[in-house]
Amino acid sequence: MKGFTATLFLWTLIFPSCSGGGGGKAWPTHVVCSDSGLEVLYQSCDPLQDFGFSVEKCSKQLKSNINIRFGIILREDIKELFLDLALMSQGSSVLNFSYPICEAALPKFSFCGRRKGEQIYYAGPVNNPEFTIPQGEYQVLLELYTEKRSTVACANATITCS
Repeated sequence: MKGFTATLFLWTLIFPSCSGGGGGKAWPTHVVCSDSGLEVLYQSCDPLQDFGFSVEKCSKQLKSNINIRFGIILREDIKELFLDLALMSQGSSVLNFSYPICEAALPKFSFCGRRKGEQIYYAGPVNNPEFTIPQGEYQVLLELYTEKRSTVACANATITCS
């Protein structure tokens, strides 16, 4: 009976629209951080799955190393994993960025090579350019996908800096 309960619970988490939990409703909006005039919110844009993401310290002055936490259950094997980021402000494109996170010959993280059904949980530093976030509201589309272009995670984020 425990196995059935665990399977039903996992099914509900992975496929909410089929189990009555989603019913066409959007995933909840999550707060990444809200501190000192900076608020970062995100919502999964993947209709089948939500994920967890947080930043250790919220600051308008983005440091070169920030500590993040990210967790998700994989629906696809990860041989190669890519990140696309699109930043927009007032309806205009500000930045488009693509980055290979896992390459077959050069895995950068311990979760590279994980299989369908396994969990990715990363807690650690992410290197990025150091800069001050200008005042305004920004929309960010983040997509993680495999070499077959299968979605691993997708998020619409809003950054508000006052």
